Amino acid sequence: MSTTTKTSLKLPFKVRLLLAAHSFSVNAFCRSDSTAVNRPLMNLFDPKASPSTSTKPDRGIVSSDIMLDATHKLWFRLYTNTAAAAGATTPIIVYFHGGGFAFMAANSMIYDDLCKRLAREVPAIVVSVNYRLSPEHRYPSQYEDGFDVLKFIDNPKFEGFPASSANTKMQFFIAGDSAGGNLAHHVALKACEHEFSRLNLVGVIELQPFFGGEERTESEMKLVGAPLISVKRTDWMWKAFLPQGCNRDHQAVNVFGPNCVDISHLPFPPTLVFIGGFDPLQDWQRKYVAGLRKSGKKVYKIEYPNAFHGFYGFAELPESSLLIAEVKSFVQNQLAT
Repeated sequence: MSTTTKTSLKLPFKVRLLLAAHSFSVNAFCRSDSTAVNRPLMNLFDPKASPSTSTKPDRGIVSSDIMLDATHKLWFRLYTNTAAAAGATTPIIVYFHGGGFAFMAANSMIYDDLCKRLAREVPAIVVSVNYRLSPEHRYPSQYEDGFDVLKFIDNPKFEGFPASSANTKMQFFIAGDSAGGNLAHHVALKACEHEFSRLNLVGVIELQPFFGGEERTESEMKLVGAPLISVKRTDWMWKAFLPQGCNRDHQAVNVFGPNCVDISHLPFPPTLVFIGGFDPLQDWQRKYVAGLRKSGKKVYKIEYPNAFHGFYGFAELPESSLLIAEVKSFVQNQLAT
């Protein structure tokens, strides 16, 4: 077992302060039985960012919010790089934010910054999905929202992408972090069985994806006190997300567990998975990588020994920049294949 045995992590004061504020809000404003979240109070600890308009771009990035379904409050923020070469060669990244299916949003400041970095540095067109949250909306609402966005942007009537040749499909990636990484996997499974009219799925990118199961892994038991993630907190998230009466060996959680669905026959694309040495979920992420390989899928694993869960959201951390560079390399390699 390669789980780290380190017990301390040195972080900048600003990072520690932000992590502490997030942990406080989750502990203080969520009902212990996983049935409710006090949204108005939670939002006080989740600052939002406005779109960067064409008259005031953010270092070359313009963004806009596009509503799909007002009833479900399903929308996405579209990021375009004004300096990137126009045309179908610019890849699309459909991104799902993290937050345990229960917290955060596409316009959360931390995700707005991350998606701008992806749009600027890959470079890419980024579609950041604002899906419904649990416990108000349980499984499979989030997966349905994600796939609905894919179908929406695949429609030729959607004019948010550069014009492309009628005979050339636009290459796109499905990506996400934490719960968004879980979403990326499950939405990609749906995409594998769908015939798109102008999109071609060429890769999946998962940043410390949120998987689990009834078993308690070594990393979950050893990394007590790690930033953001604990067994108690992940148990709360799964209970808030899953249909009542389901346990953590549900196929949405334990994707290669006792109730898994065989994906060996599906054209699941090459996948890039990031793992952190201070993430209690790391053993589940390694099980996921092993499951993909056993199913005959191509998967690339990147591990950062000193990274905690959610490190990518802090641009001042060296691993965050390394991750962006790895994403860029993966995207470019898949486009060249």
